[in-house]
Amino acid sequence: MSAQPAVIRAIDVRTSRLRTHVLESGPRDAPALVLVHGNVSSAQFFATTIGVLGERWHCLAADLRGFGRSEAVPVDARRGVRDFSDDLHALLTESGLVPGGQPVHLLGWSLGGGVVLQYAIDHPGAVASIVLESPMSPYGFGGTRGAGGTPCWPDFAGSGGGTANPEMVRRIAAGDRGSGDPVSPRQVLTTLYGQPPFELPPDVEDELVDGMLQMATGDDFYPGDAVASPNWPGTAPGARGVNNAISPRYCDVSGFAQVADRPGVLWIRGDADQIVSDASLVDLGQLGLLGAVPGWPGADAYPPQPMVGQMRAVLDQYRAAGGRYAEHVLPGCGHSPHLERPAEFHELVTAFLAAAG
Repeated sequence: MSAQPAVIRAIDVRTSRLRTHVLESGPRDAPALVLVHGNVSSAQFFATTIGVLGERWHCLAADLRGFGRSEAVPVDARRGVRDFSDDLHALLTESGLVPGGQPVHLLGWSLGGGVVLQYAIDHPGAVASIVLESPMSPYGFGGTRGAGGTPCWPDFAGSGGGTANPEMVRRIAAGDRGSGDPVSPRQVLTTLYGQPPFELPPDVEDELVDGMLQMATGDDFYPGDAVASPNWPGTAPGARGVNNAISPRYCDVSGFAQVADRPGVLWIRGDADQIVSDASLVDLGQLGLLGAVPGWPGADAYPPQPMVGQMRAVLDQYRAAGGRYAEHVLPGCGHSPHLERPAEFHELVTAFLAAAG
């Protein structure tokens, strides 16, 4: 590939569901690669990636509803991540950005991993291949145990809107661009999204912080509402907003293991991921074990969620049913391989997509 990145175009697309802001690169007659970002981020996090991959593919990175510059339409958490995947389907089928009937390559990062798996479940034959980058567990985020995603409590306490750090939410809502507090968006980006020391060019860091701050906050958005629980840690998921949409109460994409068309899957993750791992520093089971959240009832009642193990179990079932997947682990890399190890990430994705056709 040449050293000259593809031109990135910013467009707004109105569908029957909402107005979506999209970053686009590459020729429109090339095979389509659709990139789906994670929680507390935006399509801007993929700008460098689509600049490179846009040399060979028609890249589309959309801001999910309530994120970035897309319309702030409330998230109905009772549908799991289907609000996001249905929005994506409307974008791809109503806009003319992708020729009718052409299967698309999907790349989902973190929360986006759950969205692309839901898309594949709901739209058989529409997906050419899937790249999962540091994907969330197929059983949602928080509150489950074991490879099969068994809930720790019947009300899924320890997941949902009440698990977000309220000071971080306040700082996002206030537009805090500083670095003086451990839970400021900038500090979260530089200490949690990548394996420290995680350094980005200052202009790139500023753009990513801006992308985080564009996210809508509140009960309908991030993090969502919550209800009190008699079970540790005292909060259970509500029915609105992003963190409830990824609660295991509503989110379960393990059915991907049984999809009939079986697109090839490439799973890329870092072995030092602090967000999605079997010892995640934002999982209350792990934080309880570490003594950071008081009253932890112990590993028998509420162990850390084995997020990586749960994903591997579902993909192993997928393989047993006739699907294909490859897992690539980057040593010393955190939650954001496309930002931390861009050259290696681009090489892995390029080889996989070229083989997928």
